[in-house]
Amino acid sequence: MMPLVIAAFVIFAIIAFIYNAIEAQKRKEGLFELAQRLNLNFDPGHDYSISDRFNFLKELNQGQNRYATNVLSGTYQGNQVLAFDYHYETVTHDDKGSHTQDHWFSFFIVMMPTVFPQLTIRREGLFTKIAEVFGYEAIKFESAEFSKTFCVRSPDKKFAYDVCNTQMMEYLLANRDLSIEIENEVIALVFSGRISLEAFEPNLQRLTEIRSRLPQYLFTQNA
Repeated sequence: MMPLVIAAFVIFAIIAFIYNAIEAQKRKEGLFELAQRLNLNFDPGHDYSISDRFNFLKELNQGQNRYATNVLSGTYQGNQVLAFDYHYETVTHDDKGSHTQDHWFSFFIVMMPTVFPQLTIRREGLFTKIAEVFGYEAIKFESAEFSKTFCVRSPDKKFAYDVCNTQMMEYLLANRDLSIEIENEVIALVFSGRISLEAFEPNLQRLTEIRSRLPQYLFTQNA
């Protein structure tokens, strides 16, 4: 009986490997076609430099074996952008040994012509509420719905209010799945897991929509 179980497990592992390889190739081909259509550059390889370049972003500064792959870069709607899948590993230890877990994200980054303080806008949830108990209070806004939906944190409260203006709050309430980081010269959208091929272009559009809702005076006073 045991040899049959082992054989079945091996066959399943081979099928899973082949399926994942086929899906990975389809993803590369689809993103290459998207890059061609949008006149962007495309690099399907492993880029280990992006995590160093943007290591001030939380999800790019965790774990080990950190790399970006399927990187789209170039000018989109007049903005310098990057979009990529991102991987890192974490290792846990127990009495049975070491266990490695892979973590995947999708990132969309737009470069800005000035340096901004750190700001995060995330969906309100259990972990953000726990953080508040330990003193990491979120910034509250006049819109009770926005404050209930999103957790906004920044060491510069005025900057947070400037970014989360009426237009921005309305847009984010209509796009509640967004998780945003602003720091130094970038705005980043972060998605847990690898988003679908079909979601890449819409999220490039949403990235530039968010960029367009930043008040122009922020770029002059922070220049």
